[in-house]
Amino acid sequence: MTTKVQTVCIIGTGLIGGSLALALKQAGFCQRIIGAGRTEETLRKAIELGVIDHYETDFSLAVKDADIVVVAVPLSAMKSVFEQIAPALPATAVVTDAGSAKQSVIRDAEAAFGNKVNRFVAGHPISGTEKSGVTAALVDLYKNRKVILTPTEKTDSDALKLITEMWQASGAEVESMSAEHHDMVLAGTSHLPHILAFGLVDCLNNLKEVDEIFRFAAGGFRDFTRIASSDPVMWRDICLSNREDILRMIKKYEEQLKTISSALQDSDGEALMNIFARAKRARDQFNNQ
Repeated sequence: MTTKVQTVCIIGTGLIGGSLALALKQAGFCQRIIGAGRTEETLRKAIELGVIDHYETDFSLAVKDADIVVVAVPLSAMKSVFEQIAPALPATAVVTDAGSAKQSVIRDAEAAFGNKVNRFVAGHPISGTEKSGVTAALVDLYKNRKVILTPTEKTDSDALKLITEMWQASGAEVESMSAEHHDMVLAGTSHLPHILAFGLVDCLNNLKEVDEIFRFAAGGFRDFTRIASSDPVMWRDICLSNREDILRMIKKYEEQLKTISSALQDSDGEALMNIFARAKRARDQFNNQ
């Protein structure tokens, strides 16, 4: 049975927070949704689009009556937001986040919430688009998509249950794992691909033939580099917050590139074929899951 929820406060009503608000409204999960942020124009737009019911630019006022607080801001802003809301949180409120790196967020939460950290549930919805802002919010963004929760030994079981129910109401499939495992997995499956896309586009953009290169770019280039249109601020923060795991993945990828370079230098078609065939099998298997 779903716990009765009156008020959800979402701090950061862009693509991630706005899409959650729309999904919770459609599901009838709560009575009202309060949006919070620093830019009043964005919050007024969220009201106009029906994403939220009310807004506050003062975070302490926004959370004072909340049953659930969702912090969907860049990772570099998490600590500041946690510190601002900590004194105003109701004793029964549960706080969660939507950050893409979990160990850093948990450290920030423990520092800000103190003995209230048992009411914090770290989370990460594995979904999104290259677009950003409240106008990009989608009611079905989380439908049949994964959300990973990374509770610690301090996390209350009822807090974990409530956040699980919230994400399930949005249409998501919820799984739990340690923050350390999450950061390692996401470094390879999300963070490294974004770095590669940003890096490739920047590399080509620095060539003197750049106009001709982009002019003749085909579908493969567009597919591979789509995520290079993502928010640079968000991805800067993710990279710095999960630096060690990302560096390990970059090293592994560099080793793979060296293997491919050696095969090319040696005109070793069999080696290239083996690499490409293994990759195709793995990708096809993933695509059929």
